[in-house]
Amino acid sequence: MVDQPADGVYPEYWEADVVLRDGGTAHLRPIHPSDADAVQAFHVGQSQKSIYMRFFAFKSKLSSKELKRFTEVDYRDRVALVITIGGEIMGIGRYDRLDDPAEAEVAFNIADAHQGRGIGSILLEHLAAAARENGIRKFSAEVLPENRKMLMVFSDAGYDVKRHFDDGVVSLEFNIDPTDKSRAVMESREHRAEARSIQELLAPSSVAVIGASRKWGTVGYQLLEHIIEGGFTGPVYAINPEALELAGMLSFAKLSEVPGPVKLAVVAVPYDEVPKVVEECGAAGVKGIVVATAGYADDGDHGLARQRELVRQARANGMRVIGPASLGIVNTNPAVSLNASMAPSLARSGGLGLFSQSAAIGVSLYAAASRRRVGISTFLSAGNRADVSGNDMMQFWEDDADTTAVGLYLESIGNPRKFSRLARRLARTKPVIVAKSDAMGQHLPPGHAVRTTQAPPEAVDAMMRQAGVIRVETIEQLMDVAQIVSSQPLPKGPGLAVFSNSRALGKVVADSAAVQGLGVERIVTDVDLDAGMSLALPALRRSVQETLALDSVHAVVVALLPARGLTVEKIAGILAECSAAAGKPVVAAFSGILDPSVYVEGMVGADNGEPAAGATVPCYSNPGAAIAALGAAVRYAQWLDRDHGLFVEPEGCDPEGTRTELEELLRGVGGEHLRRLDQATAARLLGHYGIRVVPSEGFETAEEAVAAADELGWPVALKTTDPALRHRLDLGGVRLDIPDAESLRQNVGQMRKSLERYGSPSLEVQTMVPVGQACTFRAIEDPLLGPVISFGLAGDAVNLLDDWAHRVPPLSGSDVHDFIRGPRASRKLFGYQGLPPVDVPALEDLAARLTRLKDNHPEIALVEFNPVLAGPDGASILAADVRIANAAQRTDSARRAMRS
Repeated sequence: MVDQPADGVYPEYWEADVVLRDGGTAHLRPIHPSDADAVQAFHVGQSQKSIYMRFFAFKSKLSSKELKRFTEVDYRDRVALVITIGGEIMGIGRYDRLDDPAEAEVAFNIADAHQGRGIGSILLEHLAAAARENGIRKFSAEVLPENRKMLMVFSDAGYDVKRHFDDGVVSLEFNIDPTDKSRAVMESREHRAEARSIQELLAPSSVAVIGASRKWGTVGYQLLEHIIEGGFTGPVYAINPEALELAGMLSFAKLSEVPGPVKLAVVAVPYDEVPKVVEECGAAGVKGIVVATAGYADDGDHGLARQRELVRQARANGMRVIGPASLGIVNTNPAVSLNASMAPSLARSGGLGLFSQSAAIGVSLYAAASRRRVGISTFLSAGNRADVSGNDMMQFWEDDADTTAVGLYLESIGNPRKFSRLARRLARTKPVIVAKSDAMGQHLPPGHAVRTTQAPPEAVDAMMRQAGVIRVETIEQLMDVAQIVSSQPLPKGPGLAVFSNSRALGKVVADSAAVQGLGVERIVTDVDLDAGMSLALPALRRSVQETLALDSVHAVVVALLPARGLTVEKIAGILAECSAAAGKPVVAAFSGILDPSVYVEGMVGADNGEPAAGATVPCYSNPGAAIAALGAAVRYAQWLDRDHGLFVEPEGCDPEGTRTELEELLRGVGGEHLRRLDQATAARLLGHYGIRVVPSEGFETAEEAVAAADELGWPVALKTTDPALRHRLDLGGVRLDIPDAESLRQNVGQMRKSLERYGSPSLEVQTMVPVGQACTFRAIEDPLLGPVISFGLAGDAVNLLDDWAHRVPPLSGSDVHDFIRGPRASRKLFGYQGLPPVDVPALEDLAARLTRLKDNHPEIALVEFNPVLAGPDGASILAADVRIANAAQRTDSARRAMRS
């Protein structure tokens, strides 16, 4: 629950830019009294049929009383949202609270010209989110039977809709709390819309270069030249008011003079001219703009303000923005052949999709791919990443048949929670390689405020591993891995064979393989290349083929030193042939022969005996790079093959009961304030998810301690409530196994005396539980990642060595399994130095319950269980710290909205 809006005031985050079903953009916002004229114009522009469907009668105009009611709302009991494009209203959705304060009636009206674009579904998502914030749990609606489009909006939303027919009207009602089905529906719609919007940018039917120039070396000159020389298959238009002819074709003074439609505009004008250009693009129906112009977020606060206005203006007019300060975009599909970038030539066609942010990184990434001759499908440089992001590209790549693997260099993630969801889904069909800067995940996007403790940097890396992302440090490492996963079959296991013409080099490669977790099944170090290629190549082919035929060998590394007559291309061709025939990856390292990391194409014999292009073998100048890349590919393949389990809520969870209790607890708690729950309230709240905390009782006198122990049950533990001492047996903060009243009285006196040096903290008693390994769980609400769950073994492991495992919910069964085994010290859970193994399934169950609790309720800002005693027959929580606050708006919520 969040602070309810005051009358006439709504939360700023209710406004949002959204992507429509056809890939266009629009702006969603609450209605305002000043919209009266626009609402009247919207109504008058509707057909008689649409008016009848909405009002069950025809109204040629709305009365002043009706306009006042429709536009003047309190944003609590009555809420209305509008969707606009270019400032014109295209759709209206509203709810009115009924006599039952938990129920509201909902209604929609969509402009005739914009029906079928998914506007009704988006309005429903946002209305439902606003209603939930205002304590509404159910929507109802009355719809005419012939209004099939609106009936479909409700039935397809993923809610459990109940309907009945009465007096010629279909009455609907449904609970609006998000369900797994409603979230899946929203994510599917989001995916289709965002993928479509990027498709419109990367495969436009026509392109205009605004700011095209005849001056050699300028950005406008190069962009126009590269598009033309790249062989773009559609019309290209040059826009320059001071030139009649550019690049051998007619130039136009402004976009409105172009004789045909323009779908993509490449903008290379000074930043003070960009707003006028964007306005002209919107009027001309342009779908998206690539802004090469700098001087925005890269130019301090004033530049950031210009950038925000650029995005607002473009989205309001239905356009996406790539940039500003973008290097450009590339699509090598022969049906498109688009090189709208600063790269001098169209990239080699292939299966690797690439994304970068800053132009400098984009240049390095593109150059690395070109140097290695790695073929790419699409490339996008987001520049300042004001709008189009890596998340958008992953949505597109998931459906793109030309893309077989993707590589992203990320300097920041605007929405890590969404990134995790998309990357996990994409990685199940295509390898996802991410190089990230060390600062990634530590920067909030503009407008976000930190409201709780931020997650440690390791949480971002954990999120990526959890999602199946192949994480690398540098551009070169990204290309090392890309060479394998974009051209070779994935290894089906860790078994490796090493070939070399040097015994010492073969041993070094084998040792490196072991470090990468690869098992060396065979080492062949008698490769003789000095006998001449005519003898050496057939022998190498036979040996590699025989080795690849072994079931225990899943990949081959050929590491060679210089030898007389050695021809890299011929050896690469043989290895490519062997790899293609066996369906197993083969990589080669030519130490001292190749320039660093050159990519060599091989040739495979076709059925007719003639050589056919298409097979490749990744070649490296450094065997260490080859082994590291192959190890990454093996780990990805293992992640892909494992059973990831299901996202199942454990039995005995009551989200609705928790939500109701949180609403009551948060009344009067405003802003960023955190409220720490007392022990009884915390235990009651956790109990809704089947999480039991071992009860304890505080006391003032020894007799009160005895009475509490009688109620809790003997034997008991005596401990201080001081957070720094309550777990410290060595400092006198805990005394265990006190069997009776007299012993307890004595221990109370002794402990109070020993703790005087610490300020005489208060004491409590707690019933004893079976001994076990002390563990700790922590869950926080990070401003970007949302819920982050951490686990470690209590004591020095976490306090001194920072030995934590981190995960970002939701967690599948396999995620929970890995989570508990994540800390290095987790070996102690499975029997260590003669101790019996603990009940690991009990820890996994607790982790699953805590994960769902935190994922479902962002109002719970922090939960810490310390210690949790895990024994052979269960796990007991001895202390729980629970803090709540008004919920932050997570970056990945139950309503679709574009990142600002």
